[in-house]
This record gives sequence, structure tokens and C-alpha cells, in this order.
Amino acid sequence: MDLSEKTFADFGVSAPQCQALKDAGIVHPFPIQALTLPVALERHDIIGQAKTGTGKTLGFALPVLEDVVGPDEDGFEDLLDPGHPQALIVLPTRELAIQVARETAQAAARRKVRICEIYGGRAFEPQVADLKRGVEIVVGTPGRLIDLMKQGYLSLSSVRTMVLDEADEMLDLGFLPDVEVLLSRTPANRHTMLFSATMPGEVVALARRYMSHPTHIRAQDPDDQGATVKTTRQVIYRCHALNKIEVVARILQARQRGLTIIFTRTKRTAARVAEDLGKRGFATAALHGDLGQGAREQALRAFRHGKVDVLVATDVAARGIDVDDVTHVINYQCPEDAKTYIHRIGRTGRAGNSGTAITFVDWDDVPRWKLINKELSLGIEEPVETYHTSPHLYTDLDIPEDAGGRLPRSMRKRAGLAAEKLEDLGETGGHGRGRGRSPRGQNSRGRSGGGRGKGSRNGRDRRRERDSHQGAGTQRQPRPRRARRRRRKGSED
Repeated sequence: MDLSEKTFADFGVSAPQCQALKDAGIVHPFPIQALTLPVALERHDIIGQAKTGTGKTLGFALPVLEDVVGPDEDGFEDLLDPGHPQALIVLPTRELAIQVARETAQAAARRKVRICEIYGGRAFEPQVADLKRGVEIVVGTPGRLIDLMKQGYLSLSSVRTMVLDEADEMLDLGFLPDVEVLLSRTPANRHTMLFSATMPGEVVALARRYMSHPTHIRAQDPDDQGATVKTTRQVIYRCHALNKIEVVARILQARQRGLTIIFTRTKRTAARVAEDLGKRGFATAALHGDLGQGAREQALRAFRHGKVDVLVATDVAARGIDVDDVTHVINYQCPEDAKTYIHRIGRTGRAGNSGTAITFVDWDDVPRWKLINKELSLGIEEPVETYHTSPHLYTDLDIPEDAGGRLPRSMRKRAGLAAEKLEDLGETGGHGRGRGRSPRGQNSRGRSGGGRGKGSRNGRDRRRERDSHQGAGTQRQPRPRRARRRRRKGSED
């Protein structure tokens, strides 16, 4: 089927959604959407399996929109509980929830359907207020959804359609028990759609328990039988840890480079790499778990808006970043396994665009890389040893020969992270300070800044507090001195 000649209307999508997509420049469906829509619009349960970056979000968002009724639309007043959620979309990460809600709202732009984002890390009150005003579609993460359900603010009794996206990731994060709780609170006759890049046994068992005769849809190009998207060029270098930052600085000056994501395994490495690249003149933002939700959303907005063009992220953010024009992904540290590798490099080469994925393999990572290479049949068992002075680095990635370790001032044209507003989300938990710094009184290693040291601030504060409780007019008595007895040599007690 030649999808370049097909539109969403050809697959049964109604005019308001088609027009909203056309307004956003989306006219022709991708294969996973073309396969999913006819089945989903008939309300048949679906298990959708497709590679990361193939456009499955609209494959379930459009059927959800077709099945809900918004205020002032025909049939709204006939609902048993108008204003209660009619559809629930469950995702593993906050960033992914924000992304899916944004794409769903884009497709619903010409309707009055209300979409509510519910995820942790931000204040309860705005989310509770949205639910009280009434919503048609809830997009959220399992933990916060269950919290609001237990508090009586979220009712799932009117849910007609439920979507589980990135089910394998929810399994990895330990969310499947929570997902089962949510499923058990929805009507048994609901329409259920489950999407996942891979199908572990636990996910298959979940589908068998809670889905009714599901149709298994797997979208794959006949000419692309690999586990990764063929539009992504993969380059593997064996690189020394002390030389990686120099190599990255050269890669970031490659011709035709656009937005770039650098992945690390640890939060500390992400923060350090982002800081180092910032000092070298690159417009950089970090995205990791030590940041407050406000700072994480600020970094993502700045990246999407082009105010920064380098995002340094940990694996936890890998599935929440969906930006079509990411041209390069750099695995600063070798991924733990093949699954992580697939999801990392899936941030580029999205929606039919081409991309380049560069992976650094340190000497200690060679055994791990060989396992990844074998599982994915990449044919790159021995990475080429590479330094910032290696000629092949410049030819492989189209880097100017005069590129150095710092970005020339004439090329520093991005506004930077500070140009993006940091929103006050009323964050919950220990990271509510927005920029992810340790709370006052703690250093970067997590030790208390007060401690028991001489003259510590906390010690002085405790003494003042103790003195203030003695009452007015009360004088603190001096501590009696202990008598010291000297024993002379030869004396007896």
C-alpha cells in the first residue's frame, strides 16, 4: 500500500481530527497508524508492536478521540457521568505523558475535548482542580493516578477506552502491579489497546488477563528486518574515558548537525558532561532524576524550541523525548543492554527522518558491547579505536578539520537554557527547588552541611532554640566543673 497517497480520512478518521492534523502539517499516516486505525476504530482490542520512533502515538490517540464526547457535542448530556474520564492513557514516565498529551491535544485542536495530565513531581492541587472541573481524557503515570484514585478525586467507572503505552518499560520500572490495579477499576467491557516495542512474557500475560481476543499488529518494513530503524546510521567507536569529552566537542561541530541528545548511565555524569560542554561554548541542558520537575520541563522546552541544541540525559528520559528533528544521538557511556541501546538511538531517525547514532565503548565495556552487537546482529563486533586526533573521526562524521575543543564565539547563536522560563509547579518530594541542586545544608555528595563540626550553623541554631525555651528572666546556669584529682607518684587512695 502506498501511504503517500492516503490520508487519515481514508482510514475512518473524522473531519475535525483530520483538519487539526492538517493544520499541524500531518497529512499521511505511517504504517503502524494505517494498520491500527481500521481495527481500533471498530473498538477491537489491540496489541501494537512497532519500533521506537515509528509514530504509534497517533495510532491510539485518534481512536481515543473518536470514542469520547466533549462538552457541547452531541451525546454529552446523555452520558451517565458527564465530566468523568471517558478514556485513560497510562505511560511509564512523566516526559512521555507530557509528550502524548501534547500530541493528543494537537489532534483535538478543533474540538472541545478536555485532556488532563496527571503525573508525579508536581503539585496535586492543579490536577485535582482539573478533575473537579471535568475531563474527557486522562493521560498519566501509574503512581499519581492511583494516589488520586485512592483519595477519591479520580473515578474510572466511566472509562470506555484504556491505552497502555510502552508496556515493556512499565514492566522494567515495576509498574505492572499498579497497571493491574488501574485496569481492575475500569469497566470490564472497556476497549483496551496495548503498545510496546518488545513483548516480554509478563506483558503477554497481562494482555491475556485483561484483553478480549486482541488483534496483534506488528508494523515493519519488509526491507527493514533489523531491530533498529534503517534510517539511523550507527557509528561505534572504542574511546578512552579521558578523551570522550574532546571527541564529543568535535562531533558537535559536524556539518549539518541539528539537535543532539547525549546519553549517560548516571546522573552525576550527565551533570558533569553538560557543565563541561557549557564551559566550551555549547548551548547545553541536562535532564536527569536529580532535577526538579520544573527544571526537567524547562530543559525539554528549551530543547524543543531550539534555545539549546544539546541535551545531556540519563536513560530514564530516553522514552520521553519525542522531537522529530534530532539529527544526532551520542551514547557517551555504553548502554547496559540491547534494549536500552534501541531506545536510546530511537530518539533520532524518527518519523521517517534520517539520523546518526554514535556509541562510545570504553575498554571495560567491550564484553557488554559484544553481547549487544550479537543480539542485534549489527556486525560491528570490534569498534574502531578513536581519539579526537583520529583522521577517520572527521571523515566519518563530516567534521571540519580545523574543529577544536571549544565552539568558536562566532557560532554561539543559541539563546541558552536561561532564556526558557522556569515554571513553579509546586513540586512535591525532595527535588522541589527546580534546578536540581541539593537542598541547602547539603553538598553534592549528600552529606549534611551542618554536621557536628565546631561552630556549625545547625549547632548554633540548636543552642539558640534550647535557650529560648528557658523562658523570660531565666538565666542559664553555668555548667559545674568536674573536680580533677591528681595522683602523685607513690601515693595511695
